[in-house]
Amino acid sequence: MKKVLFVLAIAAFAACNNAAETTTEAAEATVDSAAAAVEATVDSAKASIDSTAAAAVDSAKAAVDSLKK
Repeated sequence: MKKVLFVLAIAAFAACNNAAETTTEAAEATVDSAAAAVEATVDSAKASIDSTAAAAVDSAKAAVDSLKK
C-alpha cells in the first residue's frame, strides 16, 4: 500500500509541475498578445495623427490659395 501511495504522490507532483509550465506559457502568450495590441494601438494613433496633420496642411494651403485669388 505504501508503494501505491508513493507512486500517486510522484504522479501528483509531476502533474502539478506540468501545470506550472503550462501556466507560464499561457502568461507569456498573454503578454505577447498584449504587446501586439499596444503596438496596433500605437500604429493606429500614428496613422490618425499623420492623416490629421496632412488634412491641416491641405486646409492651410487651400486658405492661402483662396486669399491669393
